[in-house]
Amino acid sequence: MKLQERISLLGRLGDYMLSENPDWVEVRERATRENAWFIPEFTSLAIRNIVSRFLQPATLAGWAASYHITEENTAPKNVGIVMAGNIPLVGFHDWLAVFISGHIAVVKPSSKDKVLFTHLMGVLEGFDPRAGSRTLIQDMLKNCDAYIATGSNNSAGYFDYYFSRYPHIIRRNRSSVAILDGSETDTELSALADDIMLYFGLGCRNVTKLLVPRDYDFLPLVNALKKYDYLADHNKNKNNYDYNLALHILNKQYYMSTPSVLLVEQESVFSPISQVNYSFYGDASAAVTALNPNDLQCLIGKSHTPFGQAQYPSLNDYADGVDTLAFLTKL
Repeated sequence: MKLQERISLLGRLGDYMLSENPDWVEVRERATRENAWFIPEFTSLAIRNIVSRFLQPATLAGWAASYHITEENTAPKNVGIVMAGNIPLVGFHDWLAVFISGHIAVVKPSSKDKVLFTHLMGVLEGFDPRAGSRTLIQDMLKNCDAYIATGSNNSAGYFDYYFSRYPHIIRRNRSSVAILDGSETDTELSALADDIMLYFGLGCRNVTKLLVPRDYDFLPLVNALKKYDYLADHNKNKNNYDYNLALHILNKQYYMSTPSVLLVEQESVFSPISQVNYSFYGDASAAVTALNPNDLQCLIGKSHTPFGQAQYPSLNDYADGVDTLAFLTKL
């Protein structure tokens, strides 16, 4: 299958993803039933972002051209992909990079996010039967030429062990941090609330830690977060919120809250579900320098990734800063 044919197919797939095709509607509903974190609002957002930022033919053509991808891959490799399942279709970009490069994707979807991806691969094969041989969905990955695996720090240790003999990209726990100076507008704080709360904060691009000056007034931020008060009605989020709140009360730890999220002074970049950590700084530059780059996916702030843009990556925003397509073109 030639590059231009693959790009054309991806454009058709994007059109389908934005449609209200009855089969697609049913699959999205089933995804919510099977994973309660995938509420329709967030699933639709993930789909729209993939289509608008990843699946535009002109954008794909430019992406491929920048890596000098040839019209036809005459020696395709089998690339195993272990997908995460924290937000809807989170592994789509890895698959897309393999598909656009002309290699064969051997995919192990997460049990938490299997329905959407599997259906879309079936749709793609319906458009062109040759696509079916370019993506293989398997429960176990064996005998691949290279691997891309995403998981926790714990699972990454296993990936290192099993995949060390092969070319590989292994991703570990990462999260995102926002640095504030107190001069943020209401619009910027509203955008930051999106960075924190979209997908219930489960994505590696979600802000889970705030760096703020010592005299920071939290009230405007708390007010901005209130637009997500409705997430307090979500059972799984509420259970996490209640559990974390109880811990802070028992430990007599100071906290601030809205009905759906807690703000707690803690050093860790990683926060539990329904909570955002914060710490104070005296020198902003020193505070940023002190962050462990291996923990950081995005840094949000006025001189960094703009507020509200954390969950809108482009094709060239590679997870963990590792250029997936460059890796694939060298196989």
